[in-house]
Amino acid sequence: MVAGEIIKGVAAEITNGSSSTVVQKYLDCANQVAPDPGNTTWVLLSTILVLGMMPALAFFEAGLLRSKNTLSIITQIMSGIVVLTVMWQAFGYSLTFGPDQKGIIGNLDHAFLINVSYDDCSPNAPNIPAAAYAFFMMMFANITPLLMTGAFAERVKFKAFIALTVAWEIIVFYPVAHWIWGGGWLHKYFGVLDFAGGIVIHTSAGVSALVIALYVGKRKEFEKYGGEFPPSNLPLATIGAALLWMGWFGFNAGSALAAGNIATSAVASTQIGGSFSAIVWIILSAAKGKPNTVSVINGVIAGLAGITPASGYINSQYSIGLGICLGLASYYSVVLLKHKLHIDDALDVSSVHGLTGIIGSLAIGFCAELSVNPNGANGAFYGNPKLIGTQLLGVVSVAVWAAAWTWVLLKIIDATIGVKIDESEEELGLDLVEHGEFAYHNISLQGNENHYSSVNNSTHDFFK
Repeated sequence: MVAGEIIKGVAAEITNGSSSTVVQKYLDCANQVAPDPGNTTWVLLSTILVLGMMPALAFFEAGLLRSKNTLSIITQIMSGIVVLTVMWQAFGYSLTFGPDQKGIIGNLDHAFLINVSYDDCSPNAPNIPAAAYAFFMMMFANITPLLMTGAFAERVKFKAFIALTVAWEIIVFYPVAHWIWGGGWLHKYFGVLDFAGGIVIHTSAGVSALVIALYVGKRKEFEKYGGEFPPSNLPLATIGAALLWMGWFGFNAGSALAAGNIATSAVASTQIGGSFSAIVWIILSAAKGKPNTVSVINGVIAGLAGITPASGYINSQYSIGLGICLGLASYYSVVLLKHKLHIDDALDVSSVHGLTGIIGSLAIGFCAELSVNPNGANGAFYGNPKLIGTQLLGVVSVAVWAAAWTWVLLKIIDATIGVKIDESEEELGLDLVEHGEFAYHNISLQGNENHYSSVNNSTHDFFK
C-alpha cells in the first residue's frame, strides 16, 4: 500500500505487532465514502450566498425607512451577524444539532464545534463534511432573528435589540430548529416537513415580529402617513431586494445539501413562486393607481419567503398556484394589519415573511410528492391527507412557542433596560440618538447640528 493513499469507504487498518485495529471512516456519509467535492462546493457556495442575504436585508430595509434611521438598521443587522456567529460557534450548533435530549434540544457535546469534522459527514448531511453543514446552518441561525428588525424599525433601543436577539435565538430558534431539523419531537414523532425554513425561520420570526409590533406600538405620525412612511432611498432598497433574490437560491436550493435533481427543483420553484407572487402585487397596486417599486420588491420577497418550505417538495406547476396564493395573501394581509387594524409592523414582516411562511408550510400537506423528493412525503393530492394535519401541528406549535416567549422576553427587557425610545428621540432619529451619525449629511443634518456635536462630545465642525 502506498503511503498517504486515501482509502475511501472502508477502514484504515493500523497494525501493531501481531494484532490489528480497524478504524472506521465515513460512517455517517452516504455509502460510507468520502464527501463528494461537487456537493461540498455547492453547499459552500450556498453558504456564501446566504451570508450575502444579511447585508442585502440591511440595504433593503434601510432604503424603505426614513433617512434618519438608515444607519440604525444597518448597524443592527451587521452587529447581529457577528454576535449570532459567535453564539452559533460556541454553543448554538451543539444545542440545535447535538445529541437529542428528550426531543426538545441538543446538548453541549459539540460546543465550540468540538468533534465537528472537516472530513467526515454529519448524520443530517451525508454528502458533505459535517463542518460545511454547520457553517451553512449558521447562516440560517443568523438571519432568522434579523428578519424581525423590519417590524420594530425606527423605535427600539440598540441595547434592547441586542438583548432580544440573543435571548430569542437561545429560547426560540435553537429549540425550534432542533424540533424539526435536529431530530426533535416534531420531525421524529410526527414527520413535520420544512425544506428550507418556512416554519423554523419565517413562521417563528414572522409571528414574533407581529408580537413585537403590538408591544412597542405605533411610530409618531403613523396615522398621518397611513402607516406608509416615505422611503428614503428606493434604489438602495431595490439593490437589497435583488441581492436577497439572488441569495435565496442558495437559501432554498442549498438546503438540498447536494448538487442534483432536488436542488434543481428548488431553484425552479423559487424563481417561479417569487415571480408569480410579484405579478399579483403589480396587478393589485396598478388597480389602486399605479404600479410602484415597493409593491414589486415586496411581492418578490413575499413569494420567495412562502415558497421556501415547499421548494424541495413540490413540482413547478404547483409552485405557480402557490406563488399566486402567496401574493394575494401577503398583499391583503398588509391592508388588514396596517391599514385596517393600524398595527405598525414597519416593513410588514408578519405579512411578507410570517403569513407566507405559514401558507407555504401548509401547502406541503397538499402538494408534496415523493417523486420530487424521496426524503419527503406525499401530500393530500397524492393520497396522504394526514400530512395536512402534520404540517398544521408544526406551524401551530412553533407559532405559539415563538409568540409566547417573545412577549415574555419583551416584558423582561422592558423592565430592566427598556425597549422603546421616547418620542423626542424618535423625532431626531435612531442614527443620531443611538449611533451619533447620519447616513445622508447634506439632507439630514438640518436643524440637528448642535445636538450631533453634543452626542459625539466633540467641538469639531462636522459640517464643513
